[in-house]
This record gives sequence, C-alpha cells and structure tokens, in this order.
Amino acid sequence: MNLPWPLPDTGLRDDLVQRWSTGRGYHDLTHLCEVLGHLTELGAGDDPELLLAAWFHDAVYDDAPECEERSAQLAERLLEGSGVDVAEVARLVRLTAHHRPAPDDRRGLLLVDADLAILAAGPERYREYVAGVRAEYAAVPDPDFARGRAVILRDLLAKPTLFHTSEAQERWELPARANLARELVALDRTAGTSTP
Repeated sequence: MNLPWPLPDTGLRDDLVQRWSTGRGYHDLTHLCEVLGHLTELGAGDDPELLLAAWFHDAVYDDAPECEERSAQLAERLLEGSGVDVAEVARLVRLTAHHRPAPDDRRGLLLVDADLAILAAGPERYREYVAGVRAEYAAVPDPDFARGRAVILRDLLAKPTLFHTSEAQERWELPARANLARELVALDRTAGTSTP
C-alpha cells in the first residue's frame, strides 16, 4: 500500500497504521490508502498538514460518539512539537464529521472530496465499500439499517453537487450519483419502501 508520510517520525506512522488496522469494516487501512491517493490525484499530495489530516481523520473509530473530535484531539497530542501546524491538522480532521467546508477553504474542500471519492468507485470496489459500511453496523437489523442509510443517501443526492472542487466534480460526480442511485434502489427493497 502506498501511504505517503510527511514527517521523519516513522514511529508515529507505524502507530497510526496500527490504529487503522483494528478489524474495522470500511474505515480501515484501505480507506486511508485511498484517501491519500485521492489527495495526490487532486494535486495535494505534497501538503504536509493535509496529508496528516488524512492520516488522523478516522484514526479513532469505534462505537463511541464523536470519533472525529477524538481523532482531532489525538492529532493535537501526537503531533505536538512535530513542526507542522497542529491546529490546522486538527481543524481539517474536525471537518470530516459533516463534510461541509467553507467555499474558500481549499484544504478542507480537498480533504472532504478525497474522503468521499469512494462514492465514485468502480462496481466491485463500491460493493466492497457498501459491505464494509454494513459490517460496521452489524448489530442494526437489516430493515432499520436500510432505512437509515437511505436517508443519508437521499440527503447526499439532494445536494447540488456531491463534491466541492471542480477537479473532483469532473472526475467523480457522475459515477458517484449513479452508484448512490443504484444503492438506494436496493436499500428501498430491503426496507420495504420505494424510491420516489
């Protein structure tokens, strides 16, 4: 896996790899690798704060609330004295809780777009993504999960664009919308509802 790391401290990188390798469903090392790759694809692969925000954005991921906030706090602790803008890394991590950066927040826009790029994945990878998300909510009965997930997908599809940067819109908007629409049909079948 290609995991670009912007600091000389590889012990910290190894600690984060361990955190991402704890048997999660979707939010795992593959997701981290993809987000880092998407940042590079969007031309932001040499921005240390942005790369570190990607590394930390789901470093804490469990059943407790506010994983993004706790991930940001982890970044603040572990990056102290590293020479990077720790407050900026933590700010970017916090943006991934709701994926709504300000229009003039270039770093935030790039991180959120890279995080959501999975929505435009090819058919096989998208199926793996959906299965990974379902695994993270294994305790929720199928109809309840389907209804909750459908609400999220409808909210996404109602947005004028899924992605914020022109680069991401050009690459990923159409395939992402097609994937979400197909998934929504399957969810409505499971939930016993129909797509309007």
